[in-house]
Amino acid sequence: MAIYLSMQRVRFSSPDAYDKFRTVFSNVRHHLLDKPGFIHLTWWEHPDEPGWYNEVSMWASKEAVNDWHMDTYHKHAKEWAANGAISNFELVGTRLLRICPTCGTLQDKSYDMLAELKALGEPCPKCGFIFPVSETTANSTTVAKDVLI
Repeated sequence: MAIYLSMQRVRFSSPDAYDKFRTVFSNVRHHLLDKPGFIHLTWWEHPDEPGWYNEVSMWASKEAVNDWHMDTYHKHAKEWAANGAISNFELVGTRLLRICPTCGTLQDKSYDMLAELKALGEPCPKCGFIFPVSETTANSTTVAKDVLI
């Protein structure tokens, strides 16, 4: 049986924005437990990057993932989070959804996962804000590189 995985990486513009999101996210359990095909949800803060949050959910089918992503509650909750890849342990698509904390410009675009660091490192197209990208450190759990083809 295939297990489908949905992943998001999220940064918030301020501690206040995260507090507001936690109010919305704390209610998600009531909606997930009734969803057919829901298996698991984890939300965690990256140990080397305070302010970088990760959400991972597992599903029994791609239809179950899609059903959750079309759910009214989830649509409203997504206003506070970033959208990520949905896969069957095979990458089927990546999207970059971010709002510049300086000028408020919304970026919503697909990108090549083989050039993720390049995409994440691109500055805001309107004001030039440079978004944070995690570096590998001696005790880091983050290790990444772009694949040059």
